[in-house]
Amino acid sequence: MKRILVAAYLAALFTLPSGAESSGAQKKLETLDPTTRLEQVCAMETMARVHKDNNPHRPDRAIIYALSAPVLKGDTVTGTGGAFRSRGKWYQYSFTCKATADHTAVSSFSYKIGNPIPEDKWETYGLY
Repeated sequence: MKRILVAAYLAALFTLPSGAESSGAQKKLETLDPTTRLEQVCAMETMARVHKDNNPHRPDRAIIYALSAPVLKGDTVTGTGGAFRSRGKWYQYSFTCKATADHTAVSSFSYKIGNPIPEDKWETYGLY
């Protein structure tokens, strides 16, 4: 439950005007334990990258552990069960996210968008 609340809070910060999200999200990130901080910074990077890249998606929420648990090793997290919401629909994605040693910023990130997640599966995965 804590992960969901933190993810929702940080997703809300992501939509604030430039500068506001940086300072607010940064302060909130610093209060989290290192593992949760790594998960959240990678989820925020997902939204930023997918939004910026040449595709029709405009994510407003991302969860790196939605469909399956990611693998954390040091400052890197990889997974095949991430999900992001764009324009009211959820999509699966796989990713590799490497963060700085303090887990407050991403140093490298790659992802691949998968299939849409059927709406009848959303409740199973806690997607809304």
